[in-house]
Amino acid sequence: MATDRPLKIGITCYPSVGGSGILASELGEELARRGHEVHFISYERPFRMPADAARLFFHPVVINDYGLFKYPDYTLPLSVKMAEVSRDHGLDVLHVHYAVPHATAAILARSMLPPDRRPRVVTTLHGTDTTLLGRDAGYGPAISHALARSDAITTVSEWLRRETERLLAVTRPVEVIHNFFAPEPPHRSREEVRRELGLGSEALVLHLSNLRPLKRIDLLLETAARIRPRESFKLVILAGSAFAPFSDTVRRLGLEDRVIVREKVLDIEDYLQAADLGLYTSEVESFCLSILEGMCFGCPSVATRVGGIPEVVDDGTTGLLVPFGDVGGLARAAERLIQDPASRAVMGQTARDRAHERFSADRIVPRYVELYRRVCAQPSRPD
Repeated sequence: MATDRPLKIGITCYPSVGGSGILASELGEELARRGHEVHFISYERPFRMPADAARLFFHPVVINDYGLFKYPDYTLPLSVKMAEVSRDHGLDVLHVHYAVPHATAAILARSMLPPDRRPRVVTTLHGTDTTLLGRDAGYGPAISHALARSDAITTVSEWLRRETERLLAVTRPVEVIHNFFAPEPPHRSREEVRRELGLGSEALVLHLSNLRPLKRIDLLLETAARIRPRESFKLVILAGSAFAPFSDTVRRLGLEDRVIVREKVLDIEDYLQAADLGLYTSEVESFCLSILEGMCFGCPSVATRVGGIPEVVDDGTTGLLVPFGDVGGLARAAERLIQDPASRAVMGQTARDRAHERFSADRIVPRYVELYRRVCAQPSRPD
C-alpha cells in the first residue's frame, strides 16, 4: 500500500455525550480534514459529528426488537453493518472505541470478509472497558479475546495502559495516544454567556460530565457547599444526562442559588471560554477530557489526583490536584483560585500552552495515521 495515499477508515464509538464519543467524533473530523475518507458506523449519529463535512459519512445500524430475544441485540447487527461498509467502501481500518461490544463486533465483521478485503482492527480503550467490564467474569474473556485479535491496541493514558496489562493480562504492546481537543470558535462572547447565567462578579466554576457514578457528583456538590465566601462563585454543570437525580442533594445542601445546570449542551465552547476554573471530583478517570477542554481556553482545574489526571494536569502549574475524597481540600483549592485572579490567570495561560504543546490535534492525529499505516503494512492477525 502506498504510504502517502489517503486512507479509508471506519470508526465506531458510543455516540452519546462522553469523552470517548467526543474524541472519536473529533478524530474522524480531523482525519477527513486531512484528506482521508471516514465512515462512522453506529446506532445513531455521534452528537459532535458535523452533518455536511467532506469525506465524512455516517452509516446507521438498525436494531430490531424481535420477540424471540428478551433483550434487543446490538453486537450482531453492528458486525454485519461493519462488514457491509468495509466491503462496499474498501475500508483499510476499523477503528473501534471501547472493546465491548465494538471490538468484538469488528473481529466478527472481519471474519465475514474474504482475506484480501479484511480491514485492520485498531481498538482504543477509554477506561471502563478495562476498569469495570474487565473485572466482570461475564465480559473479561470476551474483551481479552477481542484485544488478542486486534491489530493494534491503544489507551488514552499511561495509567490505563498499566491497568489494562494488570487486569486483562495483556502481554502484547499497548500504545498510549493521549486524547486531544480541537475547539470550535465560541458562538457567543464571554460577557453574553455570563449575562445568560446571571453572573456578576462571581467566579464561574465549571463542571462538564455525563454524571455517571464514577464522576462522584455527590462529592462535587459537597465541595461546592464548603466553598467560602459563598457569594464568590457559581457552579455551572454541563450535564450529559438528566440532572434530576441530584436535585434533592442540591436542596439539602442549600445550593439552589449557587448551582446552574445546562443539559446536553452542544456548544460547549461558549461556556468554556466564560469559565474561571473547572472542578472535578471523580473516583476514577482514565484521562478526563473535560479538564483538557478547559485548558484549551485558559481555564485551570481543581481535580482529584486519580487515574490519568496527573498526566493531564501539572499540579500547582496548570491546575491543583487533591487526594480523592478530600472534600475539604478540594474546597480550599477552589477558594485559592477564586480569591487570587492573578495567579489563576497565570495558571490558565500555562494550561493553554501545555494543551497546545501536548494535546493538540496537530500533535495527536498524525500518531493515529502513522499507526493505521503501520498496521496496514503488517499481515492481518488471525481470527
